[in-house]
Amino acid sequence: MAKKALNRNIYPFIAIVGSAVNRRGEMLMRKQLFSTLLAASMLLSMFTVGFAAEEETTEEETVALEEGEQLAAILEAGYITIGTEGTYPPYSFHDEDGELTGFEVEIGRAIAKQLGVEARFVEADWDSLLAGLEAERFDIIINDVTPTDERRETYDFSDPYTLVHYVIITREDNDKIASFEDLDGMTTSNTISSTHALIAEEYGAEVIAVDNFEQSVEMVVSGRADATINSELVFEDYMSRQPEAGLKIAAVYPEGDVTAIPVRKGEGALLNALNEALAALIEDGTLADISEKYFDRNITPESEDTEIETEEASSEEDTAE
Repeated sequence: MAKKALNRNIYPFIAIVGSAVNRRGEMLMRKQLFSTLLAASMLLSMFTVGFAAEEETTEEETVALEEGEQLAAILEAGYITIGTEGTYPPYSFHDEDGELTGFEVEIGRAIAKQLGVEARFVEADWDSLLAGLEAERFDIIINDVTPTDERRETYDFSDPYTLVHYVIITREDNDKIASFEDLDGMTTSNTISSTHALIAEEYGAEVIAVDNFEQSVEMVVSGRADATINSELVFEDYMSRQPEAGLKIAAVYPEGDVTAIPVRKGEGALLNALNEALAALIEDGTLADISEKYFDRNITPESEDTEIETEEASSEEDTAE
């Protein structure tokens, strides 16, 4: 009886001890498992970081290899792709037969000839041209682009090939605008992100967005905008085609500005080739001939023949005579 009582008393004790031992064993196993998983995780992390670093280095090396190869690709393909508006006479437009032509179209073809390749043009709205260059829709842009400081942060530019003056264009009966300072509080119609729009905003004007010059002029003629800013050459061409438009040059921007060819960053070989081509076209007189054809004067930076008259200046000369 005593032995049975002892067994009954000791069994619970053994069970408790056994349970404690099992729990301790489980804890030890869990600790060992956690340590193993932790070590595996660290090893995997080190491997992943090392792989990512190796992959990043590979990508950088690939980019470095690709930079400077655009010219070689152009020469191998046998053509250069040029972005332009195609709706900006006399720079780029379609003639009566629907063929793309214009001052900058001919410059593009002359540059391509210097490179020994064909010129292929891709037409796009002004606001999408620079984005198209970044997206590699074309190799270069020839479209009256001013190399502003902001644009130089993103693109490289060739040597300039024209010198132009910006003017304020208004209706003939508009007597409120006679200077750029008078734009304060007025409305202008211009393509967004263009140099013309930036100048208008700088002088306090509200810019109404349009797609091209023809639309901007229509806004002024209809009275939906007080003025538009553009090149005096574009205005002269427009008035030669629309002499009854009832428009005038109200003011001339105090400084002339140049235009150049933007290319993607890192394409030094292509940029040098473009500059060499432009230099050759200036030296042999081709650029001057193209300029004379469309503007009746040479508008290259080396030879400025531009004289701009506002209506006020013209009236004063008539009075003096």
